[in-house]
Amino acid sequence: MSFKKLDPEDFIVSTDALTTTMWSTDTPFLTSFFTSSTQVGSFAGNYYYSVYQTSSALSNAAVQFDIAYADLLGSGSIAYNSSVLGVSPTKTIFGQYRALILEDETANFTFGTGDNLASGSNFWVISLERARYKQSIFPGSLNLKLSGSGIQSLFLTDDSLDNPVSQFIGATRVFQLISGSNGSAGTLDNGGMVAGSGSYGLVFPDLGTILINPSAVSQSIKLSPSRSNNSDGFNNRKLFAAISGGAQFSCNALETLTSDYIFVRARNSEFNYSENSSFISGATGEVIYDQFINSPQVYITTVGMYNDSNELVAVAKMSRPLLKDFTKEALIRVKLDF
Repeated sequence: MSFKKLDPEDFIVSTDALTTTMWSTDTPFLTSFFTSSTQVGSFAGNYYYSVYQTSSALSNAAVQFDIAYADLLGSGSIAYNSSVLGVSPTKTIFGQYRALILEDETANFTFGTGDNLASGSNFWVISLERARYKQSIFPGSLNLKLSGSGIQSLFLTDDSLDNPVSQFIGATRVFQLISGSNGSAGTLDNGGMVAGSGSYGLVFPDLGTILINPSAVSQSIKLSPSRSNNSDGFNNRKLFAAISGGAQFSCNALETLTSDYIFVRARNSEFNYSENSSFISGATGEVIYDQFINSPQVYITTVGMYNDSNELVAVAKMSRPLLKDFTKEALIRVKLDF
């Protein structure tokens, strides 16, 4: 074993963006959607669905995203206390996303931009599973088909291609959810939005969250939530049915990988002797074979990284042993991903 102190120029930091499919099926489109019968039959199932890529009875079923309905007035769900109407699960869900995104318990959500701007006191939520979207949603990859009554269908995407300059709500990056595909409304009127109702929702790529504007959706495919007071509207089921009927949900994940490249240089005069017992006598500390004194033959197999406290922090294994002697120099590049 031999040691060498690395110099500052031996370190290079590189950042790469990696795009992968969102779903655990490793396919671009998710076309089949399943729920858990246990959850559906529970109290939580009235307000919240976890959606799987296969039958939840199978061991390989994994949550892909979750669906919920939020309402500022608490409509569409039974009140926690019949004496205090309006304070219900849907109001709690609305408050959770308002605190998460708007960071203001008195602020309200708005959908759209410019002349196509409308406020919203209720919305559906699609929350992608954290393990699915990794770091963020890849802009322009979102394509969601919603099926309404009859043969009506609505194709939704983010507006990242039409509006490449990122917009923010507070510190959170946001895109508008519009009618279109692959990040663009194409030639559709109003930029893929609905006059008087704004956009079809908001996409928060770094949160893996999609808010759907019921006012805009209802004008396109007649899909409306129930806003009855102190009564379960089962609105999460309505959105699940629309997604299942559309049978087309594509979305890619974007992850930034930071790599440290460390260049280990073995010059011709370095790393030519070994402390292995087949090379050095453990009793006398002498080279066992005289021919190795002036013409050693050793093989580099492992590179160990130590900190200033002489603690081993990383190990790099060679793909094959590398012959080293006084006539050879080696440059070994070690890549650390984190």
